[in-house]
Amino acid sequence: MTSFREVLPLTAPAASGESPNATPTVNAGLAFRRGGFASLCEALDYAASGDTGLNFFDSRGVLRHVLSYARLRVEAQDFARRLAGAGLARGERLLLVAETAPAFCIAFFGAQYAGVVPVPVATPVGLGAKDRYIEQLGLQLDACGAAGILAPADLAAYARQAAAGRGLKLAGTVDEVAALPPSPGGLQPLSAGEACYVQFSSGSTRAPQGIDIRQDQLMANIDASIAAQRLGPEDSGVSWLPFYHDMGLIGFVLAPLCAQRSIDLMSPQDFARRPMQWLSLIARRRATVTYSPSFGYDLVVRRAGRQDLAGLDLSSLRLAGIGADMIQPAILDRFAETFAAQGFDRRAFLPSYGMAEVCVGLSFRAPLSGVRLDRFVDPRSGRSRDFVLCGRVIAGHAVEIRDADGRALGERAIGRLFARGPSVMPGYVGAVAPVENPVRDGWLDTGDLGYWCDGELVITGRAKDLIIVNGRNVWPQDIEWAIGERHPGSRGECCAFSIEADDTEKVIVLAEFRPESAAERDRLAGEMRQAVKETTGLDSQVVLVGRRPGLPRTTSGKLARTAARARFLAGAYD
Repeated sequence: MTSFREVLPLTAPAASGESPNATPTVNAGLAFRRGGFASLCEALDYAASGDTGLNFFDSRGVLRHVLSYARLRVEAQDFARRLAGAGLARGERLLLVAETAPAFCIAFFGAQYAGVVPVPVATPVGLGAKDRYIEQLGLQLDACGAAGILAPADLAAYARQAAAGRGLKLAGTVDEVAALPPSPGGLQPLSAGEACYVQFSSGSTRAPQGIDIRQDQLMANIDASIAAQRLGPEDSGVSWLPFYHDMGLIGFVLAPLCAQRSIDLMSPQDFARRPMQWLSLIARRRATVTYSPSFGYDLVVRRAGRQDLAGLDLSSLRLAGIGADMIQPAILDRFAETFAAQGFDRRAFLPSYGMAEVCVGLSFRAPLSGVRLDRFVDPRSGRSRDFVLCGRVIAGHAVEIRDADGRALGERAIGRLFARGPSVMPGYVGAVAPVENPVRDGWLDTGDLGYWCDGELVITGRAKDLIIVNGRNVWPQDIEWAIGERHPGSRGECCAFSIEADDTEKVIVLAEFRPESAAERDRLAGEMRQAVKETTGLDSQVVLVGRRPGLPRTTSGKLARTAARARFLAGAYD
């Protein structure tokens, strides 16, 4: 059997930069289905009869690997037999370090066919964090009770160290499993009503919380999301989102499979190095769908000034989704203005809202309706701010916005979001530290704040991040955005929270912004304090920090305000 790192070796790219081996957008002989499958294996069995699949590009936009759904099914079923031959029993869990590569996809679906529950986890973030990463792998192994762990070759040593002393049946690489003898027994695929995979929530670090994603919940969410986005037989996508994050895995691997769509992929590391390749792929491949948190759109705008945009044609893009964090309208405006001449239609922006506890998406704006803002006036302070509408709740699901006493609120009243429906998780997989199940009587407490506007959801922030000073509610995003607008060099790289000091709440702002001179530091800190004052009317303490230790982020790239607050209190930024 060939190495999974060499799936379908490619011929040299053509002069245009394209390889003739990329999977097509349209299936010639397979009827389009918009979901409706009972399990992932059933979906792959159907898609494998067509021509579409996954295409993996590098940071220079060169097509390196092609994995059609037909080839994925063959390789996954073979891998399933070798997992069984390695002694993994049906229902056991397998930790998979989720590299953006064919090997991960084959291992993930191989586990599905073997009846083994895959658990995707993050690759290391940054350099010099080896010990911390190994510790995190160990916590995740313990939290989900995994029987094995597989990693890319360059991370295999980390995986083996994390596995040491835990009595696992398997610890190594995908290629090593591929070399094992297969089990003579038949396949035992995970089916309707059974587990599908475990998703660690993006904020779980010291006490990992594994979300129990079931086949039924996943299929319900995918079906409703595909319908809300009106995906059709002519659609194809481009993504740089990581496979260990719900939006990357479901949005650009599992959901496209259920709609038999081809997807072009680049790794998040390659995106960080060459973000303009994201847009280049969209233009070259005439993609119609992509997604990103706000910071992704911001990054390409910043890089666009150094690029020759001649020949970049974004007119094919029908859905430019935004999610995974608070949506920043100023960034979207800059993106639309920067790339208008390249054919980008601002109506393609598709704001959405979701979380891993409901698989991924819970609400979407109507396609080609663009961004709509609502100006909300705080009844206490009289201050106003603009929020982005995140669309209507997907079919078959319900949302209530409740006050502190649990009463459902009406239009334009901010409260806590509760969700119910077939996508809602049953609970968390056993964590190292006890975690209270946020699902009660079928309703999920999302922990988010928001309100209704003309039947659409508006998200105002996380309840636990809210800054309350003298009875006033302040959104930390307001502070961060105000500083980012005044100092673009710190945009997306500052973090606001509050601490208790002398029996009062004090606003703290950490900004990754390291000037060379003390005078420049004092000037910048003063300007940032003034920005906070003008935006909120509050005094603040501004701390300028370097890239090390830097600001903590979740595995999906979102600011981890709780972790930043803990670091600050521990003296990490003194």
